[in-house]
Amino acid sequence: MAAYDKGDIVMMKKQHPCGTNRWLITRVGADIKIQCTGCGHIVMMTRQKFDKGFKKVLEKGTNEEA
Repeated sequence: MAAYDKGDIVMMKKQHPCGTNRWLITRVGADIKIQCTGCGHIVMMTRQKFDKGFKKVLEKGTNEEA
């Protein structure tokens, strides 16, 4: 099982140009979609690329889909 899930706030290894490194996970599947909590920029990347840049979970989100 992955250490992250939809709705979590995560820290990535590289900081976003807007100055923050907090990202909200909005989609998890073969691809991961994350949204910058500073400026709202959305990035979609493969799970492999996300796992390489992922550092840690800062806040666990509430998962109401279960």
